[in-house]
Amino acid sequence: MALLPNSTTEPDGSAVIRVLSYNIRSMRDDTDALARVITACAPDLVLVQEAPRFFRWRKKLARLAAACGQVILTGGATAAGPAILCDLRATVERTEDVLLPLTPGLHRRGFATAVVRFGGARLGVLSCHLSLQRDERHEQGALLLDRLSGLGVEHAVAGGDLNERPDGRTFRRLAAGLQDCRTAAPWGGEYTSTPADPHQRIDAIFATQGIEVLGCGVPSDLPGVTRADLTAATDHLPVLAALRVPAA
Repeated sequence: MALLPNSTTEPDGSAVIRVLSYNIRSMRDDTDALARVITACAPDLVLVQEAPRFFRWRKKLARLAAACGQVILTGGATAAGPAILCDLRATVERTEDVLLPLTPGLHRRGFATAVVRFGGARLGVLSCHLSLQRDERHEQGALLLDRLSGLGVEHAVAGGDLNERPDGRTFRRLAAGLQDCRTAAPWGGEYTSTPADPHQRIDAIFATQGIEVLGCGVPSDLPGVTRADLTAATDHLPVLAALRVPAA
């Protein structure tokens, strides 16, 4: 597998960053394995889905972040599960957790959002976990695009568990307005579910036009990432992207 670029700040103010999207199933599995996978990916941003939401949720998420050299940026229970972690390279401008309209009988959903800077690059960030129900999921896709536009930044990245494959109408809706990073620059593995039998891609990272995608995929052969840890950590495989974000 080709090497994925490391994080750098360029002389022109642009920045190469690593973004990881990962459904961690409320940290109900092997949290040591989870921390090892995240650490080996060396991300600048971690877009988390299914962060802990109940008793001492913030303490649990903070413990995971610390074990990976990260801090909590936003989200968790306040966003109904999505969260964003970041390393200390990020300068935080603002954050906001967004709860989406509730459909009776279905799980509450939300977005964790932020605007951050890396050197001279300014970036909007969104973590999501879309509905299992087809029509609700499609509406949430539209809300995601609206929310990214509302961040008021030229460049943005969104990632999460879409609960849908690339041929689904919500996935296609997002890919029509954004770059599907895996399609733009395939790297690593493709399928994200399930770790024991990867056979479908339902997790993805998207970027706005103008961001250069240097590589994106499942980091299954990345040094420090083992099959045993990927299987033990949670019920999804992570998606890692290297992106070059222009200066603001």
